[in-house]
Amino acid sequence: MITKTRKWGNSLGVRIPKDVVRELRLRENQDIAIDIKPAENPLKELFGALKPLKLKKPTSQILKELRGKESKFI
Repeated sequence: MITKTRKWGNSLGVRIPKDVVRELRLRENQDIAIDIKPAENPLKELFGALKPLKLKKPTSQILKELRGKESKFI
């Protein structure tokens, strides 16, 4: 489950959605174990640690050369 921390007095708290409470049959004052870790960057999760491309020409030069030739790719 992913959730956000919220201010609760001088502390931080998390809310457990009702459907999760129902599914896990949680009760008030029940001890539970929570595994806490910061959320990762969603793009990193999707694409991993991509290495930058090493181009032989600057991107601006490649774009100038392609300008006007778009119809060849259709």
